[in-house]
Amino acid sequence: MTSCDAFAQLPAVLNEKLTDSVKQRDLADLFGKLLHIKENEDEHESSKKADFSFIPSVGYSLTTGFNGDISANVGFFTQAKYQQNLSEIDGSLTYDTKNQKEFVARSEIWIAADHYKIVTDTRFEQFPEDTYGFGTLTTEAQANPIDFKYVRTYLTIYRKLLPDLYAGTGVNMDHHFDITQKGNILHTITDFQKYGFSSGSFSSGINLDLLYDSRRNPINPTGGAYASLIYRDNAKITGSNSNWQSLQLDLRRYFKLSARSNNVLAFWTMVWLTNGDTPYLDLPGTGLDMFNNTGRGYIDGRFIGKNMIYAEGEYRFGISRDGLLGGVVFANGESLTELAGNSFRKIIPAAGAGLRVKVNKHSNTNICIDYAVGCYGSNGLFLNLGEIF
Repeated sequence: MTSCDAFAQLPAVLNEKLTDSVKQRDLADLFGKLLHIKENEDEHESSKKADFSFIPSVGYSLTTGFNGDISANVGFFTQAKYQQNLSEIDGSLTYDTKNQKEFVARSEIWIAADHYKIVTDTRFEQFPEDTYGFGTLTTEAQANPIDFKYVRTYLTIYRKLLPDLYAGTGVNMDHHFDITQKGNILHTITDFQKYGFSSGSFSSGINLDLLYDSRRNPINPTGGAYASLIYRDNAKITGSNSNWQSLQLDLRRYFKLSARSNNVLAFWTMVWLTNGDTPYLDLPGTGLDMFNNTGRGYIDGRFIGKNMIYAEGEYRFGISRDGLLGGVVFANGESLTELAGNSFRKIIPAAGAGLRVKVNKHSNTNICIDYAVGCYGSNGLFLNLGEIF
């Protein structure tokens, strides 16, 4: 929040319309030129209500090793006038050399002239992965390989209270099962064991939300703000193995720096707190947010704790005037509480740079290719369809 306050006097352009001094291009235009296919813009505006982006890829990341992935998203308006907020559905299917399998489908759909918003998050994951224990002082030697399967189903419905302000409620279910662990190379008791190892956990409950969202395009915001407060209560009476609660505050702000370009300063702050007997695999951690995007520079789950504080800043700039190529530079920092005393001890930073390739100019969707460097020798390549936040 401090970073946002420091830039409070910068010009904030809330209109999401892209600067069009040069005709915008994307990969479809590039391939169309090579194949001598011309797009009819008038036909697109009058008849096409949904813009699809589809990327099959083979790559490498810290979390997955070498992987094959199919990612797709669709941006669309639910009203014929195309003047409301842009709705989004995205999904991915991944298989990698570490035998990780993932299917993820998420959506944010605006209906009834933006008076209601429906948010869903559904996934199935099968993981062998490493967990390192609590806090930000852990080392590579504390890596504890674990296997598990995971099913998630979230549904939240928001109702408009005031312009851009919404209240919502929903249900959440997290089921981790077939959990096994091998232990660390130090042959010491792992934090998972100290905290309370079990072969499975089931969490279910209700959530109460407040949402402020003045962005018009969540895929690639060029202005506006986002603030989300989510309280989740998991109770045995609703099917959970244990009683626990969480509170998550998510703040984002976007500053378009000039009316003559699409260059943007973006800031993200998140506070994630838990209380009660939270299962180990439901705890806050690196890359464990809804879109698995916190902590570029580290593998998912590299740092975990009962409580988490996170902040990130990014500068997004154009490279080609037609919008086909762009770039970013970014830095982030996170702190998670230790097992002993539940206290914050150290902030772990990371930083990097990336390339943006426009895959769909109508929804303003980019392929994001980032390289980030963190502490303890951590570094790697991070790929995403759509901006990180």
